[in-house]
Amino acid sequence: MPAVTSATHPFGSLLSAMVTPMTADGAVDLEATVRLAKHLVDAGHDGLVLNGTTGEAPTTHAPEKAEIVAAVVEAVGDRAYVVAGAGSNDTAHAVRMAEQAAEAGAHGLLVVTPYYSRPSQDGIVAHVGAVAAATDLPVMLYDVPGRAGVRLAAPTIDRLAALDRVVAMKDAAGDLVAAAQSIVRTGLAWYCGDDGLALASLAHGAVGLVGVATQAAPEGFARLFAAWQASDAAGALDVYRSLLPVITALNGAGFQATAAKAALVELGVLHSRATRLPLVPFTDDEAADVRAGLAAAGLLGVVAGTDRA
Repeated sequence: MPAVTSATHPFGSLLSAMVTPMTADGAVDLEATVRLAKHLVDAGHDGLVLNGTTGEAPTTHAPEKAEIVAAVVEAVGDRAYVVAGAGSNDTAHAVRMAEQAAEAGAHGLLVVTPYYSRPSQDGIVAHVGAVAAATDLPVMLYDVPGRAGVRLAAPTIDRLAALDRVVAMKDAAGDLVAAAQSIVRTGLAWYCGDDGLALASLAHGAVGLVGVATQAAPEGFARLFAAWQASDAAGALDVYRSLLPVITALNGAGFQATAAKAALVELGVLHSRATRLPLVPFTDDEAADVRAGLAAAGLLGVVAGTDRA
């Protein structure tokens, strides 16, 4: 288990919702996955989230998910907390995902509210309870109403926080006041789930970030966290402002997985923008917008790697 683990930061502080690298024909590229994981941890990440939406979890299959977790745990599991997505709108399926993640060596689970079905709050509690009970792993809840179509109500968060294995929240609801109130009531470790609100969330009591732009600018976000943890709010603000172009480039269009892959190709970390349908890779014109954001953030020097797909 990584040394960063603690009651206040159970999954570390700086995490990326990692993309799942793929070859040009759409196969999962485990070698590139491990390379990306090592790159992020070497650059300051103390946690990684695998098999989430940014990792194209809806279109990767159970054996692939297990292989991704096992490979990353073997590569960096002694240095960073590896959290595996166990999200589905089918509770039985989510339970199996949790069990398989545990068997593959994950250190924790990310459990999103069931999407599309829009269950009642009681249904959400029953769903999360079943997934949490399936393994001994600690659970990070994920509240993302923009994707799931349903938001966790404050009383529901309180009920879920009472479950022994629920220790954290990834919050992408965008309501900082509600987040601050929930932190005080529940004591959950709060992780911002929106790159653009990272600094504001820290100011409201969050302990960390599960980001997307973080994988394009890992050193920059590490500097932001270092400044904040050193009580240098002005320095953290300066770093945050320098990161705004890449935050906008990777989140502005709403296609985080494809934008992040395009950015990682521009940076030479990956060699292919390939995705699986219904996602399609960014076109050269779309990638140019990402490149402009990276350049504006000072992240582009000499681009390593020329095999862009």
